[in-house]
Amino acid sequence: MTDAYIYDAIRTPRGKGRKDGSLHEVTSAKLSAGVLNALKERNNLEGHAVEDVIWGNVTQVKEAGGCLARTAVLASDLDQSIPGLAINRFCASGMEAVNLAANQVRGGAGEAYIAGGVEMMGRVPMGSDGAAIAVDPSIAMETYFVPQGISADIIATEYGFSRDDADQLAVASQQRADAAWKDNRFAKSIVPVKDQNGLTILDTDEYMRPQTDMQSLGALNAAFEAMGTTMPGFDKVALMKYPHLEAINHIHTAGNSSGIVDGAAGVLIGSKEYGEKMGLKPRARIRQTAKIGTDPTIMLTGPVPVTHKILADSGMSIGDIDLFEVNEAFSSVVLRFMQAFDVDHSKVNVNGGSIAMGHPLGATGAIIIGTLLDELERSDKEVGLATLCIASGMGAATIIERV
Repeated sequence: MTDAYIYDAIRTPRGKGRKDGSLHEVTSAKLSAGVLNALKERNNLEGHAVEDVIWGNVTQVKEAGGCLARTAVLASDLDQSIPGLAINRFCASGMEAVNLAANQVRGGAGEAYIAGGVEMMGRVPMGSDGAAIAVDPSIAMETYFVPQGISADIIATEYGFSRDDADQLAVASQQRADAAWKDNRFAKSIVPVKDQNGLTILDTDEYMRPQTDMQSLGALNAAFEAMGTTMPGFDKVALMKYPHLEAINHIHTAGNSSGIVDGAAGVLIGSKEYGEKMGLKPRARIRQTAKIGTDPTIMLTGPVPVTHKILADSGMSIGDIDLFEVNEAFSSVVLRFMQAFDVDHSKVNVNGGSIAMGHPLGATGAIIIGTLLDELERSDKEVGLATLCIASGMGAATIIERV
């Protein structure tokens, strides 16, 4: 089997996902096209330079609908002979795009791919596609559907995480992200977003709140308690599924959960021969990929079983991994991962995560792979694992190894 290598990994800064966010006037296709153009320029991708563009985006309606990947190619400076494939594995869409591209290269179906994703959450709101698992009663009742925030609180209740535990992780995320930006740790990967006149719209992550502390977080109300305890009363649904729990402990707030933002990311993946032909130097080898289905009610525990799976598939142990990127969808997701594998927080999300910088759903999986690669290089480490929890009960993971 042919090895698949990462030759480049870039992302836009993340803008606040609301009307006053810096990226609000930029469409999903245009932001994606900007990333594609940057990859083209940085790597001299002329003509039919890659087999395909595989692009993740979660809410595939309106301007983000159709085959957004192909629209982005046509809106970019890439050759029109390059096709596009839009995919959706919820929060892991960007990672699944990378994994799918890598496995296509490994299997011999083309020498190179661009993979990544986008989400303009301020323009195309999460949930506006009307997912059947949430809106079809015959499915929602059978699966004991609850919103993700309730799922995060179920994890906290089941595994014994307190509000202070969640807030401490959130403060660390803010402090680490702030330190990483001040130390220019993202400089290799960040592509500023510019308008049609070439003027910079955004060149830093604007969601961050570096002054966050335990006191300010402690003043926030639990974000999901009302939907759990009043109509429609999702706590009752959860307790029907997990009767051993006396009550759901609602610990998550806007401050210890991921932020709603706009953003995009892209990764150039190819074989060794492709790099030699193009004069490109590989940065990392994609060693293993994995995905798995999990309990759809607690929903967000996927990083644990998918990590067990990817380690078994690769013949590795948790001790073989130098650094981890575990998407901070909610604090309890990362807390549970560290608890399950007895991994010290000093190895996990060392430059902050989605609590501080935001979670542009379709892009985050590609973002954290790029962040992991940058940090492996910066800290002179060898092997990293990136993983995400996924809506409706799934998990995805990628192991990369520096070249």
